[in-house]
Amino acid sequence: MTERIVVVGAALLDGGRLLAARRSAPPELAGRWELPGGKVEPGETPEAALVRELREELGVEAEAVERVPGRWPLRPPYVLYVWTARLRAGSSAPKPLQDHDELRWLTPAEIWDVDWLEQDVPAVRETLARLDAEADAGADTI
Repeated sequence: MTERIVVVGAALLDGGRLLAARRSAPPELAGRWELPGGKVEPGETPEAALVRELREELGVEAEAVERVPGRWPLRPPYVLYVWTARLRAGSSAPKPLQDHDELRWLTPAEIWDVDWLEQDVPAVRETLARLDAEADAGADTI
């Protein structure tokens, strides 16, 4: 049996919004939206991979917050795990540096305005519940 290779996705949250990244490559994925991230390297924890991938792909300093329940199969041997993440204080704003040509911060009402990659849809649904809870908590502090 082939060993699974873990791919980490970042549900990057900020002010009740979720960051979506539009793929620019490969051609079969170009134009579709995803949670940014990438493969976990040998000897690397998924959380460390998430931080590294966000730095490489978006030029930001972020931290993993909590794992989103579930795992989603990609093309074999890859499997997707998702963590919520947040920007560290003082981080620059995200920029599409690698594999993406556009970024968009989406409110819960806008989440389905973009054409998500199929494998990201269940993770986005799970994240949306957290986003709604974060928005509700924020409303309580006003």
